[in-house]
Amino acid sequence: MNLTRRHFFSRATTGIGMAALASQLRAERFGGLEAMPSFAPKAKRVIYLFQSGGPSQMELFDYKPRLNDFAGTELPESIRNGQRLTGMSSTQASFPVVASKFSFKQYGESGAWVSELLPHTAKMVNDIAIVKSVFTEAINHDPAVTFLQTGSQIAGRPSIGSWLVYGLGAETRDLPGFVVMISPGAGGGGQPLYDRLWGSGFLPTKYQGVKFRSVGDPVLYLSNPQGLDSTMRRKYLDALGELNQQKLDDYGDPEIATRISQYEMAFRMQSSVPELTDLSKESEKTFEMYGPDAKKPGTFAANCLLARRLAERGVRFIQLFHRDWDHHGGLVAGLPKRCKETDQPAAALVQDLKNRGMLDDTLVVWGGEFGRTVYCQGRLTATEYGRDHHPRCFTMWMAGGGVKPGIVHGATDDYGYNITENPVHVHDIQATILHCMGIDHTKLTFKYQGRAFKLTDVHGNVVKPLLA
Repeated sequence: MNLTRRHFFSRATTGIGMAALASQLRAERFGGLEAMPSFAPKAKRVIYLFQSGGPSQMELFDYKPRLNDFAGTELPESIRNGQRLTGMSSTQASFPVVASKFSFKQYGESGAWVSELLPHTAKMVNDIAIVKSVFTEAINHDPAVTFLQTGSQIAGRPSIGSWLVYGLGAETRDLPGFVVMISPGAGGGGQPLYDRLWGSGFLPTKYQGVKFRSVGDPVLYLSNPQGLDSTMRRKYLDALGELNQQKLDDYGDPEIATRISQYEMAFRMQSSVPELTDLSKESEKTFEMYGPDAKKPGTFAANCLLARRLAERGVRFIQLFHRDWDHHGGLVAGLPKRCKETDQPAAALVQDLKNRGMLDDTLVVWGGEFGRTVYCQGRLTATEYGRDHHPRCFTMWMAGGGVKPGIVHGATDDYGYNITENPVHVHDIQATILHCMGIDHTKLTFKYQGRAFKLTDVHGNVVKPLLA
């Protein structure tokens, strides 16, 4: 035995000692916290629709009619109040206010204002909670996306999906507990999305997200190598598993346990993934509901449909990233395209879950990393404009498990620049997601380098008015 007494106790205190390693290999649930929620959860799973690039809240949800009166005037310093600017607009000599080119109407029992760009979302406002007062500390894309995904602007922390699977375990043996899918905007641009955004950080790597692809095998190395059939692969994995088990017995390294379990998962996925991605049994009515792109692999619509199928099969955390919402210029032309790609599928996903009796225990979250400025970035013309990054306020919506439907939470000033009611920090959003899943965010911890880390770091509060 090469595991020293010091190493044994250091691992035991972090909850991944030998006893825990044995539990990780159980046939069913295997969470780092013994797969036990802190209290009765309302949601069993999360589907997070992340709109990467920063959707403009003033064009979508945060209606500001007085901007028509302010249009073209200089943004008052009393409103901007010395806010830090990005490098893209810091050299501008003028900050002219620009009103939205798109019309709004009120919908639902709450009278929520929704843009003409989101006609399908508008029809489901009675099923969602719109939060107009989210704010972040980051002003540039990478730290802002990293903050939403990991609770820190600095890379290296576990992602929210990893925290949830670590805390609650997996509900299925045949698919990963955490799945990620990425769809590009039709323009093909957008900010880069790095694998670390769904990584496990300092948690054991068995909790990291698995990215599904739209071309070739949905998961890399899923097919048998040329000349190796399933029977031979099974024998190969059995032999490899015995060797790895010997090393696990000798060293107690949790990454060896991960390797064993992931090899076995990959073998089972040879059957489960083709069945998952075979949409031949979905009705034409379902495809019509998700929209014309639903049959095109890799689109947001197709990924939304796959998200519902993953949820049906017990995947704990499903994250869809859709790119190209970064409209520093060309907003009037570009934003409608992103909305057309995502509005109908997102609304269909909520309705589909509701029709199947799954919305009550599935939490759906929609939002980006920050909002957009009320002032124009670059040249303002009669037909076109752009908006810079704005961390002080932006809009998200949530639906399903544990969330009160048909409400609007928070408000901003007449310029849509500062929050005036019920501010909601990024860590508050994360705490609320964990709460809906039955987890007290202050107790979901992992000791690393002498410190007990949390997704919400040293603060964050559950947004109780959002809870059903």
